[in-house]
Amino acid sequence: MKPLEGIRILTLEHFGAGPYGTMFLAGLGAEVIKVENAATGGDTSRRVGPRFLGEDDSEYFQTFNLWKKSVSLDLNRDKDAFHALVKDAEAVVNNLRGDVPAKLGLDYGSLSKINPAIVCLHISAYGRDNERASWPGYDFLMQAEAGLMDLTGEPEGAPSRFGTSIIDCMTGMTGAAALLACILRARRTGKGCDVDASLFDVALHQLTYMGTWYLNGGEPSSRQPRSAHYSLTPVQAFPTADGWIFVMCMHDRFWASLVEALSLAVDARFATMAARLENRTALTAVLDEVFRKKTTTDWLKLLSGRVPVGPVNDMRAAFGNPFVAATGMIQSVDHPKKPGLRVLSLPVKIDGERPKPKVCK
Repeated sequence: MKPLEGIRILTLEHFGAGPYGTMFLAGLGAEVIKVENAATGGDTSRRVGPRFLGEDDSEYFQTFNLWKKSVSLDLNRDKDAFHALVKDAEAVVNNLRGDVPAKLGLDYGSLSKINPAIVCLHISAYGRDNERASWPGYDFLMQAEAGLMDLTGEPEGAPSRFGTSIIDCMTGMTGAAALLACILRARRTGKGCDVDASLFDVALHQLTYMGTWYLNGGEPSSRQPRSAHYSLTPVQAFPTADGWIFVMCMHDRFWASLVEALSLAVDARFATMAARLENRTALTAVLDEVFRKKTTTDWLKLLSGRVPVGPVNDMRAAFGNPFVAATGMIQSVDHPKKPGLRVLSLPVKIDGERPKPKVCK
């Protein structure tokens, strides 16, 4: 039995944030019924290319909707059918614009008349209770406005976004965690509620300790060369004879191990974490000269398990990594249009096993 078996969740969602969070819940056993808008042809992501799976389906769509069931309804005409589903559900999720759920009757005030214990999760760009409620918004905009792009990239380069839609995924998971907490409360009390998670709030929250530093000291963090840590060193990328390696000496003991492995000369400038930070430019020059002498593979053989290190891979190398295959992070699922469709597994194990994927139908 999967841990969330017996929980029925209705979703009205599209693209990434909502679908990512509910996909995770579905993979853990919840019955997630994707209510797609019959008037507009369903989730827009069904038609996001370039890799399609027949008509009105795509690899993009399946990525975010594995394990789910799908029904097609026009809420303006099929309200009774939707309400019949709500009666037997524990949650209704949407990731619509902030002003839309109330108009469609998807909030707790509307649906509690049908099911008092229903939990309504609203994932939106900016929230439902402010002057931006009606604004459309997407992941990359949030990275830009919340200051994340200004922290990403080389100091002399342009601001950069994260390589994937990380704020969508983080917001989906934030909403899913809050949703489960409120479902537990509703089961105890018989009363549901509204839950809100916005892309903007989650993006701002990802400033984490740098945000705390600024709020209490007024000193903004800035981009660091080679993706270096702000206060610990050496924690950054170094060029090798054929690529790059990332080294993370987060503790003095790892620095000691690195010194031993590289046969570095004793240098008072690098004796403590504070000294290494003060002399980071000089330390980088010393380590650059050493790391350029061997290939990334050679360094990994020497350092792995002794010092936290890893290769800086492209996608081909990342998926070609034998460790990925060994961990079971790639599975195959049969799709009517593509038997053996390869997908990423959920990054969790239950009783030592990863959930087996199913396509969304």
